[in-house]
Amino acid sequence: MSTPAAEHTGAPPVRVLIVDDDAMVRAGLSMILGGVADIEIVAEAGDGSEVPPLVAEHRPDVVLMDIRMPGIDGLTATETLRRRPAPPEVVVLTTFHADAQVLRALRAGAAGFLLKDIAPGDLVQAIKKVASGEPILSPAVTRQLITHVSDGGADERTHRSRKLLDRLSEREREVAMAVGQGRSNAEIGRELYMSVPTVKAHVSRILTKLELNNRVQVALLVYDAGS
Repeated sequence: MSTPAAEHTGAPPVRVLIVDDDAMVRAGLSMILGGVADIEIVAEAGDGSEVPPLVAEHRPDVVLMDIRMPGIDGLTATETLRRRPAPPEVVVLTTFHADAQVLRALRAGAAGFLLKDIAPGDLVQAIKKVASGEPILSPAVTRQLITHVSDGGADERTHRSRKLLDRLSEREREVAMAVGQGRSNAEIGRELYMSVPTVKAHVSRILTKLELNNRVQVALLVYDAGS
């Protein structure tokens, strides 16, 4: 498998921690990412128990997190990381499109998920997007995922989600609904007659008011509320 061509952007490299219990998978990811000038692999781990000390030591920007590991699994490790101050972004690695554990990781604050057979160039771009604060799983894809997966507690989540959405102003709620429909900032701006900076400001306030990490969680909340 060939690696993507290295690009010199002048920006600091994106620091990546690879977490997977399969040594061959770790080796493959390292080979792909090792040839990219603006990505730096700072460490590797074979189990979720190794993640907190490695994050504390190396301060990665992005953690590529396998879900199924024999010790502490990726879901538990993700939940632990996302409770830390200024946590790294977490991208779930999976072999399945629809997986209950993937959905739970997204609810915990993961920035998205990647299939393990992803093309090298797409992997590199996904890591860069996540590092820049852009989730790599669109709300539209999130909605598609959760239609195939049920993890119980739907009634309770619906009640809680509707109460949270009630915190928003009418305009913020309109923006949240559009995020839940998979709209980009530009699309939301056209639909609601706003500038893109105004849309971004609304999204930022929504995340703060609802104590969420990213747009994926907004989409999940909208879905749970039945909106």
